[in-house]
Amino acid sequence: MSAINFPDSPNNGDYANGFVYNSARDLWEGVGNLTPFCEALVIAGGGGGAVGAGGWAAAGGGAGGYVSTVTGEMSGGGVSTKPLYVSLGTYLVKVGAGGAKGVGGTLPTIGNSSIFGFVSAFGGGRGAGYNSGPGYYPATFGGSGGGSALGNTVGAPGETAQGFRGGNYNSLGYFAAGGGGAGQQGQDAGTGVGVGNGGNGVASSITGTSVFRAGGGGSETGVGGSGGGGNATQDGTANTGGGGGGGSTVAGNGGSGVVILKYPSYLTLTVGGGLTSSTTTSGGMKITTLTAGTDTITFA
Repeated sequence: MSAINFPDSPNNGDYANGFVYNSARDLWEGVGNLTPFCEALVIAGGGGGAVGAGGWAAAGGGAGGYVSTVTGEMSGGGVSTKPLYVSLGTYLVKVGAGGAKGVGGTLPTIGNSSIFGFVSAFGGGRGAGYNSGPGYYPATFGGSGGGSALGNTVGAPGETAQGFRGGNYNSLGYFAAGGGGAGQQGQDAGTGVGVGNGGNGVASSITGTSVFRAGGGGSETGVGGSGGGGNATQDGTANTGGGGGGGSTVAGNGGSGVVILKYPSYLTLTVGGGLTSSTTTSGGMKITTLTAGTDTITFA
């Protein structure tokens, strides 16, 4: 039997010949049927944008949580990705819908979570605003937090390793802040047009093309962050997790999330009927994009 050769100077989590390197023990440990065959991008639905009755300030919704295990890329919140080790078998997948925009006496809602097995991304937080029914209402926590507005001085926080906080309200007048994005916090409110932008998202090349996703929604005076964040009054872009834009009379819904999986083409992936998906093949790898629904998938 020939000797098994391992890489020199390995990093914790490196995989070779059916073993994973554990730096704490300085050992290559067998992982049985575990293989690092799957890279994943899991993005939750973006939060709804706020509406301000009577021309009052309205903030953008936060982007959906952004969790990546793609080698060499960043996850949300400026955190480095980690390898994903999964077994052949069955996993639950859920693609989160975007949060609803504020309408009349109805407050905006947070986005819905997305799931791939044990990987979960939290829905984006709603933007803050003023409504003639409940009055002032605050931004909420999410994958990325919603922006703040008059009566709510601090933007809501984002989930660690998934996104950034919404912008703060720090001015007088009818202005509001942008929702947080996966790659940048929402812009603080100011005293004029062109402020209160949504935070930018993060770019991934998991599909073979670099695409920004999970941008925060802009306030009524701002624009959405790169990555599908809605401009003032507009929806976040579908399947990016972009936050909805805020507006003084009309707001935007959060964009739906997405789950993207990249794995060797010799594997077979069976997708349950409750999920909407498409698959392409490139360079010996399959790329499956799941855009809606909840069901199981099975690797074999």
